[in-house]
Amino acid sequence: MNLVAKEFVAARADLRGVLVLSHFAGAAEELTEALLVNPYAVDEFAGVLCQALAMPEMEQEQRMRPMRQQVAHNNIYRWAGMLLSEAGKLVAARPCAGPRPTAAQVEPDAGQLVAIG
Repeated sequence: MNLVAKEFVAARADLRGVLVLSHFAGAAEELTEALLVNPYAVDEFAGVLCQALAMPEMEQEQRMRPMRQQVAHNNIYRWAGMLLSEAGKLVAARPCAGPRPTAAQVEPDAGQLVAIG
């Protein structure tokens, strides 16, 4: 549901529409202008849906604009860059285990299984 919520926001170029999102969805932490609801509280859910349907266009735009900025900023390229940056830090922090073996040192004899860690 997180991706669906972000796709909805990304698709709303006209800044209209209201995102109703479960408190339990991970996207609720990022898309803070959404109307949050406990999906198991039926009366609360009904009230939030009523609020969404009656929301003036001006408020829809005020809520949608920052959510669209959030989705545009935190895209796949940013995520991949952060992931690679963190992986690079792990590699740099790894203690050196000594010199790497040469090809002659690791070449297996016929019928011999060699594992290098």
